[in-house]
Amino acid sequence: MTRKKKSIQEVAVLTETATAEARSVGDLRTSLEEIKAYNGVIGYILRNSTSAAIDLKDPTKLIDYAILSSSALDLGKELSELFNLGEVKDIIVEGKNVKVLSLTIGENKISVFLEKKADCESVLRRLRSF
Repeated sequence: MTRKKKSIQEVAVLTETATAEARSVGDLRTSLEEIKAYNGVIGYILRNSTSAAIDLKDPTKLIDYAILSSSALDLGKELSELFNLGEVKDIIVEGKNVKVLSLTIGENKISVFLEKKADCESVLRRLRSF
């Protein structure tokens, strides 16, 4: 009887965790939809181990932005380890016309693409509320 009770408790905990994670991802997507309306925001990529959400104004550049997103997050981690900087909270990469803000919230990796003159601080404030 003890074994069955333990299994039921484990299932309940796993279900609660999965529900909380789904709610968190849903809340995050809602915030990203709001952020997409900000002045100068081109779009975003939200990904975790099980799914990805991509919303860009120009879907023809999807592959370019996906590579940029992944590379920025990986490079930030590598630089942090190389120079013993500790945990990287966010990364901003500026190019000639576009900049990307990349960060990790829990298990979610987020990249927000902006026009070069757009304000990253308002996006960061909104996302750091999670």
